[in-house]
Formats: sequence, C-alpha cells, structure tokens
Amino acid sequence: MSNEGQELLELTVEPWADMHRIPPKGTCTVVTHAPAGDGTWGLPSYRDEPFEVEHRPDSVTVWVNGHCFHLSDKEGNPIDEGVYGGGCPAQTRPPQ
Repeated sequence: MSNEGQELLELTVEPWADMHRIPPKGTCTVVTHAPAGDGTWGLPSYRDEPFEVEHRPDSVTVWVNGHCFHLSDKEGNPIDEGVYGGGCPAQTRPPQ
C-alpha cells in the first residue's frame, strides 16, 4: 500500500496489533503465508483472500489471515526485519 498523503499513515497488522508508520510518498508491502495444511486462508469472507483491509483517513488496518507476516518496501527490501520479520518462519534469512 502507498501513502500519497502529506502525513505519516499508520499501518496496523492484526491480529498481532503490530504498528508501522508509512511516510508520505512511501510504500509498504505486507506479505503473509498460508498455513501448511490445506493452503486455504481460513478466516476471510472469501477463502481465496489472504487479507482484509480497513481504511480510515489517517490509518490502515490489515487483517492477515495467514499464520505469519513480514513487511517490505516496493523493491522487496525488509522493513523493520528485526521486529516484524523475526516472527515469520516462511521468510528466509541469509546466513550471517
């Protein structure tokens, strides 16, 4: 999602209540992964949708219907990897 406004846009990722702020003219991609079982998303109204999104004038809430998530910029670089990416076992990390 992109912030075309002049102020920070608050992004909340539920059900974890993790918050991130998207700067003006910034872009943030939320990636989730289906549970390993049958590959369906489980909770959304339509079982082929990995997200539900609520938009308000100064904030966006993304309800992730997978078992984890991570954030990246539009080039695919991790955002706040130590905070958000650490809980996503599907996100690969280069060896250190």
